[in-house]
Amino acid sequence: MATGWEDLELVEAGPDRFTTSISDPWMLMVAPQGGIVAAVAVRAMERVLGQPEQSLRTMTALFAGQVASGPVEIEVQTLRRGRSVSQLCATVRNPGAKAGLTAVAAFGAPRRGFAFTELEMPDVPGPEGLRGYRDPLPDGVVFEFDRPPMPFWEELIETRPVIGRAPWEPFEDGPAETAYWYRLDHPPTQPDGCLDVAGAIVLLDTMPGSVFQKLGPQEENWFAPSVDFTIHILGSARPGWLFAHMRARHAGDGYASVDAALWDPAGDDGPTLVAHATQVMLFSFM
Repeated sequence: MATGWEDLELVEAGPDRFTTSISDPWMLMVAPQGGIVAAVAVRAMERVLGQPEQSLRTMTALFAGQVASGPVEIEVQTLRRGRSVSQLCATVRNPGAKAGLTAVAAFGAPRRGFAFTELEMPDVPGPEGLRGYRDPLPDGVVFEFDRPPMPFWEELIETRPVIGRAPWEPFEDGPAETAYWYRLDHPPTQPDGCLDVAGAIVLLDTMPGSVFQKLGPQEENWFAPSVDFTIHILGSARPGWLFAHMRARHAGDGYASVDAALWDPAGDDGPTLVAHATQVMLFSFM
């Protein structure tokens, strides 16, 4: 059975070059979700680095050109290979395209240092009993988004909103803040059973909801393509329900700045901060 994560199974096409295909379930409004394209770049860099003790610590992706579904090519450049920290760059583009997604990442082995977490996971109800996007709408409610169902949400990620207005609820003015319980239908896992880093990358590239929360329904349909996407990997997570908390900090000149935190509520010592991400997005009107 296809799960979408087969796209991370890269085929070697030469020194530090790979190919794969971005499948249709990742499609959103007009292009595949940027998170899976970034995850493909990270997987290619992992392959070239070949040092599993150095895991992804930070990655910044720039969307210099649209990456369409279908065949893609990935080219990796090693910037520096160190004993404990290495830096690489990867570009994912469709065949013949001049530009696509270019990511720069740092991979690092565990080091001696200090440990603390200043962020706190909000006190919210768990996912059990919350209405999700796959549940039937309440009686008398018409879904406000005029679009066909997206396989991304129907087949890949189960979502239950817990902070902010769900689209079946009346709009009330409030902060540009949302939070969701997310569960991957077919989570990619590492040999130790923990969630593969690709899962966190995909889950956190879902930040426009916080902007929707601030603006409410608009006369013109709009979407928010990514300009950049930066993610810091801070810990590991178990497959299952994860908590994603998003805030839009600023909007102006046709852009918005958003950040997000991903939590594993079932960490060994309580909720564990798995990853933190930031993103600049631009407004595009249909």
